Amino acid sequence: MTVRPAPPRVPVAASPEVAEWCLSRHFRSVGRARSLLRDQAATWQLPSESAEMAVLLLSELMTNACWHARVPQGRHITARCVRYADRLRVEVSDASSELPEPRQAAPEDESGRGLALVEALADAWGAHLRECGVGKTVWFELGLPAGESGSAYPVVDR
Repeated sequence: MTVRPAPPRVPVAASPEVAEWCLSRHFRSVGRARSLLRDQAATWQLPSESAEMAVLLLSELMTNACWHARVPQGRHITARCVRYADRLRVEVSDASSELPEPRQAAPEDESGRGLALVEALADAWGAHLRECGVGKTVWFELGLPAGESGSAYPVVDR
């Protein structure tokens, strides 16, 4: 996989267009992250199709962080969502420095399709080592249909 660095972040920490959750590295956190994103998407009044796609792809990244991140007990996973004028960016960070590698799952395999799903359904995705020197961030972006989001909040532009 080619490592695609994250584009520079717009300083929007105080904006309601950014949501971030720190979750325990446990499989129950996958469902919790889905629920949190659904609630946030409703608050942002995202189109339902975009919201459900984001929830599906977040679930894949969270599952990978729980399943594949070989890190000491007690480490957490952070999910971060940023709503821009034309897209939604979702990031999942964990303490493992091992970057994800998409693989070709055989028809009889019960797993191994998550990153292929992200690659097929997201407009863009990638992974990079975290600036703090601990772990990585895997991210995806989905385009938002123009004029369909009725958010009452100001939208963060690029």
